[in-house]
Amino acid sequence: MSILDNINNPNDLKKIKKEHLPEVASEIRKKIIETVSKTGGHLASSLGAVDLTVALHYVYNSPVDKIIWDVGHQAYAHKILTGRGDKFETLRTHNGISGFPRRSESEHDAFGVGHSSTSISAALGFAAARDLRKENYKVVAVIGDGSMTGGLAFEGLQNAGHLKKDMLVILNDNEMFISQKVGAIAGYFAKLLTVGMVKKAEQKIMKTVSRFHGFGSPFGKLIKRAKVMLFPGMLFEEMGFTYIGPVQGHDISNLENILTNIKDMQGPVLLHVITKKGKGYAHAEENPEKFHGVGKFNVNTGKTAKNEEVTYTQVFSDTLVKLANANDKIVAITAAMPEGTGLDKFAKHFPERYFDVGIAEEHAVTFAAGMAAEGMQPVCAVYSTFMQRALDNIVHDVALQNLPVVFALDRAGLVGEDGGTHHGAFDFSYLNFIPNLIVMAPADENELQHMLKTALNSNKPCALRYPRGAVVGVALDMAPSVLQIGKAKVISEGKDICLLAIGNHVDTCVKAAEMLSERNIKASVVNMRFLKPLDEEIIKEMLSKTKKFITVEENALTGGLGESVKSLLCNTGAVVECIGLPDKFIEHGSQKTLRKKYGLTAENIAETALKML
Repeated sequence: MSILDNINNPNDLKKIKKEHLPEVASEIRKKIIETVSKTGGHLASSLGAVDLTVALHYVYNSPVDKIIWDVGHQAYAHKILTGRGDKFETLRTHNGISGFPRRSESEHDAFGVGHSSTSISAALGFAAARDLRKENYKVVAVIGDGSMTGGLAFEGLQNAGHLKKDMLVILNDNEMFISQKVGAIAGYFAKLLTVGMVKKAEQKIMKTVSRFHGFGSPFGKLIKRAKVMLFPGMLFEEMGFTYIGPVQGHDISNLENILTNIKDMQGPVLLHVITKKGKGYAHAEENPEKFHGVGKFNVNTGKTAKNEEVTYTQVFSDTLVKLANANDKIVAITAAMPEGTGLDKFAKHFPERYFDVGIAEEHAVTFAAGMAAEGMQPVCAVYSTFMQRALDNIVHDVALQNLPVVFALDRAGLVGEDGGTHHGAFDFSYLNFIPNLIVMAPADENELQHMLKTALNSNKPCALRYPRGAVVGVALDMAPSVLQIGKAKVISEGKDICLLAIGNHVDTCVKAAEMLSERNIKASVVNMRFLKPLDEEIIKEMLSKTKKFITVEENALTGGLGESVKSLLCNTGAVVECIGLPDKFIEHGSQKTLRKKYGLTAENIAETALKML
C-alpha cells in the first residue's frame, strides 16, 4: 500500500514524518500523470505545484485556514490531499470532480476560480471578514502561472499593503505565462523597476556603492550579483508587504520550515517561490506549453492522440495570415494564449505585428482600441469566457468611439470538460446590448473565413464568435469574400414551421428539417449569420408563411437570439420556442454529453417542432 492511500485529508498528511513527504509528492505526481493521460487536463502547472502544496497542507490547517489558488488549474494535488483522491480518476468528466477549485465540491476549496489574477483580492476579502468577525485563522493566496500579469493582482496587492491585514501571498514563479516564455517574474518586474520609488532606491544604493569604489569592489560585486533578486523584493516592500525569497520550490523540508517560521508574521507577507512547470514528468518539463492543457496522451512516450480534424481555430488562423499578407495594417493581439487562439502562426509570419499582452484582457482591448485609433486594423483573439472580463473596455474604449477592432471569440458556446468557468455561454448576451457593435457567428468554416474578411472590411467594431472543436467539413472557397452585414441566408423553405439558427447549430437544424421531412412536415431553415444587426426583414418574410418558429443557439437564452426574435414577433400571433442554454452555470462534461442534455441536437429540435404542430 502506498503512503498516499492512507491520506484522506490534511490531518492524515500531518501524521506522516517529514522525511517521507517527498515520497508523498512523488506518489501525487504519479497519480496526476496517470489520470490526466486518460481524462486530459492542466498537467504541467499542477505538477510544478505539488511540493508547495504538500508543504502548505503540512503547515496550515485547511479548511479552517483558507488556501486560495490562482490560477485554479494548479490545484490537482490540493484536490488529492483534501479527500478527493479516490474520485480523482473522474477529473473533468461529467458528474465527476472539476478541474478547478469549486466551493460546492469541497469545504477545502475556499474560493472558486477558473480565470486568473483573483486570489489576492479574494484573500484580502477573507482576511478583512475574519478580522471584522474577530475570528482567528490564516489566509493564503497561491498565485502563479502568469496570474501576476493581470492588473487585478496589482489592485489587490496595493489594497492589501494599505489595509495591512495578516495574510500570506505565495508567488509561485514557474517562469511562465500560460503558454509562452516571456520571462520569469523577476524579468517581468525588471521593466517596472526603472521608474518611481524603486528607481530612486536603486540610485541611493548606487551612490552608496560608489563610496566603496563602485562595482569593482568586493562589496560592489555582491550588490551587483544580488540586484536582480533585490529589486523585485523592494517593489513588494514599497507596496506594504514583507518580502521573503526567492526560495527553491521543490525542497519540501525547506518550504515547511519557511512556512512554519512566517505563519504568525503580522501584516501582509509575500513569499517568492521558484518552481519548474511540469516538474517530475520529463516530457512536461521539456515542453511545458504542450502539457499546460493537454488531451489524452501516452504516459511513456508523452505523445497525444493524433487529431486529424480541422478546427475552427485553425481556419481562423490560416485566414488571418492570408488576409494579413495582403494588408499590412492588420495586427493581432492575444492575452497569453497564442496557441489556443491560433495566433502562434501569425506570430511566426508577422512577429512585429503580433502582440501578447499577458493575462490582461482589459488591457488587450484598450490597447487594440489605441491601435485602431491610429489607423491599424487590430484583431483581438480571446476566448469567449475570458473576454467577459473586458466588457467595460469594449463598451467605452471601442464601441462608444466606433473604432474598428475585430474581436475573435474562440471557444464560444460549450467547451466541455473545463466547465462553468470556461463555457462561452454569455457572449451573445453581453454583446447584444452594445451600440455600434456588429455581432456574427459562422455556420461553418467557409463562412468563418468570409466573416473575418467582412469584419476587417467593415470599418466598424465587430465580434466574431466560433466554437471549440472540429469544423463541419464543407469546402473552402478559394478566397474570403465580404458578406452583406445583417443579412441572413435561407437554407430551405417550408410552410409548416421555421427554424432560425445561428452559428454552429445551423447544420443541426438542417438535420432536424430532414427528420421532419420524413414525416411530411416542411420546415424552413434560416442561417441568421448576424445577431446584430438582426435581419428583421427575413424573419417577417418567414412570418408570412408560418406562425411557428424555433430559435436555436449555443448561448444563454437570456439576451440571445431567441429573446431578440420573440421581441420582434410579439403581438404578431407567432409562437416562438427557444432552444439554447438555460439560466444556470453549465457543469463540465463532454460537448456531446452537454448538447444532448440541453437539447442542442437535431432529435430534440425535431421533437420540439412536432409538439408545436
